[in-house]
Amino acid sequence: MAYKMSIIVPVFNEEENLDRIEQTFKEYFAHSKTKSKVLFVDDGSTDGSFKKIEKICKVNPDFEYIKFKQNYGLSSAIKAGIDHCNTELVGYIDADLQTTPFDFDLLLQDIDQYDAVIGYRAKRKDTFNKKIQSLIANRIRRALINDGVIDTGCPLKVIRTDMAQKIPFFDGMHRFIPALILLEGGKIKQKEVRHYQRLAGKSKFNLFNRSIKPLQDAFAYRWMRSRYIRYEIEKNTIN
Repeated sequence: MAYKMSIIVPVFNEEENLDRIEQTFKEYFAHSKTKSKVLFVDDGSTDGSFKKIEKICKVNPDFEYIKFKQNYGLSSAIKAGIDHCNTELVGYIDADLQTTPFDFDLLLQDIDQYDAVIGYRAKRKDTFNKKIQSLIANRIRRALINDGVIDTGCPLKVIRTDMAQKIPFFDGMHRFIPALILLEGGKIKQKEVRHYQRLAGKSKFNLFNRSIKPLQDAFAYRWMRSRYIRYEIEKNTIN
């Protein structure tokens, strides 16, 4: 049975989470009706993450990996995963497993009618500081780009691969994936997904990359949107 979905899992110093990732995905694969595989993207980890990834992929045919030479950032990791995706659908989830792969099946229920189905975390289990930072970032983004997306930072998404490979990429694009799909003329649906506390490892985000950096990226997106090239061909003689 051919794989239908590749699930991108960016990894940067998540050694403590990888055993749980392996076990959780094996349970999900046994449960789901959609044939899927994991694509780890090691973003220049400096702990023992890559050794664990190699071990996992060696004994599990449903796990693959890409290894970066150095740390390039989350947007680059997602882009690399999408660029190397060879299945009809591409999924995305964070390595902290604060969302669960079992909710991919919830998103997959509607993917035939949309270019992307994205999760939103209505009942977040984050620290107070993290909630405030995310609230500020989301309000800034909505004020500047008004894309109607409830929770653009939710790390649980399913996208049709042909659409994912068409959207423009830039550093920080992981915050604007739904907006970029809409910019390309795609259709998205939002569905509530579960959210959990981080059990291991450390968050890679802080006040700067949750608030100030998203503000800079939102202005970059507005600039790009105002100059985005669109056209429709009425006739041609190309064979």
